[in-house]
Amino acid sequence: MSWNPALDPHCPTGDEVDAIDTLIVPRARDLGGFEVRRALPAPRRQMVGPFIFFDQMGPAEFLPSRGLDVRPHPHIGLATISYLYRGRMHHRDSLGTDQWIEPGAVNWMVAGHGITHSERTDDVTQKDPMPFFGIQTWVALPKDHEDRAPEFVHAAPSELPFLESEGKEVRLILGSAYGETAPVQTASEMFYADVVLQAGAGIPLPDNHEDRGVYVVEGSVTVAGQSYEAGQMMVFRPGDSVSLHAGPQGARLMMLGGETLEGPRYIWWNFVASSKERIEEAKEAWRREDWANGRFHLPPGDDQEFIPAPNR
Repeated sequence: MSWNPALDPHCPTGDEVDAIDTLIVPRARDLGGFEVRRALPAPRRQMVGPFIFFDQMGPAEFLPSRGLDVRPHPHIGLATISYLYRGRMHHRDSLGTDQWIEPGAVNWMVAGHGITHSERTDDVTQKDPMPFFGIQTWVALPKDHEDRAPEFVHAAPSELPFLESEGKEVRLILGSAYGETAPVQTASEMFYADVVLQAGAGIPLPDNHEDRGVYVVEGSVTVAGQSYEAGQMMVFRPGDSVSLHAGPQGARLMMLGGETLEGPRYIWWNFVASSKERIEEAKEAWRREDWANGRFHLPPGDDQEFIPAPNR
């Protein structure tokens, strides 16, 4: 799609910088040549809308036979979205899904009552170093969806709304923004978008969502004259009209947010729930290792190993 009037920024006011409710600088972890930066949950902010977990993966370069190797592990009470800019990874889950995740595609896994999956870069045809860079996000489910059946949905880049105006491109990954709606059905109102801005280009935040945040993936942006660099997340106050302008090197952003949930969530390991009791039940089910008849099953084709539950 071409020009969309909703993408044109207004002229920011001098007070606009006060619209930033929280500035988050992610914590970095080195996983042995592979860096992860975690923006959510943060000490001052558990969620932005329903988004409860936000990890920047890389950038990195994986040598053949040495890359991402996340053994089967469980989830409850959430949906995951792994969005890649560069590289690819192999997703298998207990529903029988066997899907390569590639740049620009949506791979939406709803855990609900319980799902198990693995993530690996195990392409035996890889002969050269592979660049790898992306964002992994969890979305907490509303209470009436926490015990739903698990589900996996794939959408190719060509299926996603793509908007462009002078100096800007927006690929809508989930939810609704700028008059468009992404094809994957979500359990609550939200938006999630991959935004590329040329140097000096501006874009307004969608103004029809309760909670809104922006993560700077590359480059920098300014809000009312204040600059924010790559690796920072800004969370904005509800209802304020806000525009962002790219710095001299341009910018790549992830915009996210939506309706807030009915209350906070408990997080333990890979489990998200509205009560501690749900967490304890899932802990016990995973520790029983009853893959044939229990709550959790290992992914077909990747069922020879798994990640044990932490001892806490």
